[in-house]
Amino acid sequence: MEIYLIRHTTPDIERGICYGQSDMPLKDTFPLEAKHILESIPKQFDKVYSSPLQRCTQLAVLIDKNYITDNRLKELDFGSWELKKWSDIPNADIQPWYNDWVNTPADKGESYQELQNRAVSFINTIPNHYNKIAIVTHSGVIRSLWAYFNTIDLKNSFNVLSIEYGAVLKIKYSKI
Repeated sequence: MEIYLIRHTTPDIERGICYGQSDMPLKDTFPLEAKHILESIPKQFDKVYSSPLQRCTQLAVLIDKNYITDNRLKELDFGSWELKKWSDIPNADIQPWYNDWVNTPADKGESYQELQNRAVSFINTIPNHYNKIAIVTHSGVIRSLWAYFNTIDLKNSFNVLSIEYGAVLKIKYSKI
């Protein structure tokens, strides 16, 4: 199966704000960014899946109006840190997460390992008979799945893979 992991386009939010599962609108550059993405992917997919957040669904509907949303494709849940400036999160709260962000959840949120667990759970529900699917999602989900598919330790997934807004990664995957 070919899986196209597609990151949403640029959100309309100030740099330095924590916004994992917050439903952010997109910048007015969306039409141009979407055009570039659509030109770089196949025209037809067996199925298109998307995070339910609008920064993903606005692109998913352009790929296939019959796309399917799944909560397991949402970005990392940063809990009480959502929509705060990273610099405003007290050091005592954020330092344990900085020390082990793979296993330590954000305050009232989730850990990166928990994100990967739900993303892999989603992948395991995709029917085997599909040849080509698209998944419109977020950088955390894409990195966690890339690590899973390539047996890379999660703590290294940010070092080996840069994912810009609108990035498209193609994976060949066979379920066993």
